[in-house]
Amino acid sequence: MILTAPHPVVPAARTEPLLIGEAEATRMSLLVVGAGEMGRWVARTADRPVAVTDVDPAVAERAASALDGVRTVTADTTETFDVVCLAVPISVVGDAVERYAPNAGRAMCDVSGVMTAPVEAMRAALPERERVSFHPLFAAANAPGNVAVVADTPGPATDALRADLRAAGNHTFETTAAEHDTAMETVQAGAHTAILAYALAAADVREEFATPVSAAMDDLVATVTGGTPRVYREIQETFEGADRVAEAARRIADAEGERFDDLYREAGERT
Repeated sequence: MILTAPHPVVPAARTEPLLIGEAEATRMSLLVVGAGEMGRWVARTADRPVAVTDVDPAVAERAASALDGVRTVTADTTETFDVVCLAVPISVVGDAVERYAPNAGRAMCDVSGVMTAPVEAMRAALPERERVSFHPLFAAANAPGNVAVVADTPGPATDALRADLRAAGNHTFETTAAEHDTAMETVQAGAHTAILAYALAAADVREEFATPVSAAMDDLVATVTGGTPRVYREIQETFEGADRVAEAARRIADAEGERFDDLYREAGERT
């Protein structure tokens, strides 16, 4: 993976009509749409009144029962909340923005994992509300960690939620939707392709034959395959990167003599 220096980000202009006091910001209500793994993480991390909803009411009920002080609302609720956070699959985030825009009194955000599409959808549906896209770069079980932030139109409501994330030990950093989605081609689509391909190609060998490299790869396979197939499928369908990994693997497989040495050194220079 190539690591580059972070690009400077110019803060977006705030929406003046939404200015509120700090004390009020800490009491703002939050609706989490989607009670799966990341929806539960948001509900657990936010230090404010929280309600959850899900297309499957039983999923919402289980999430609420596992989280202190969290209540459920129906998926077709008309109740207004200060902030609506969409924790839904990538494939439906645009529809969710449009559906729940009327429920967002001050702000909307998402943790879908893609940024260009939800940011554009929120601009269209909530032109005068705060709009922020978050991407926790970890599975909920591995929290806290790094959280990418596209602060399209920040303000007190989304600042308060971001403060909750930091208070829970997460590191938030600003980016742009384009930079984020391009990075995901490497750190998600490409990385997952390499790991799954290794697992599919690996022969069944005795554990005693493991090397430090193969053992580390086995751990990565366990991490990736311990999730939900739909999540990884949507990542592969959303971001490019898989073809580049396949092409690189073919170059290595076909390389002979000094050509392999050149590729080996090139790989080392990219770390």
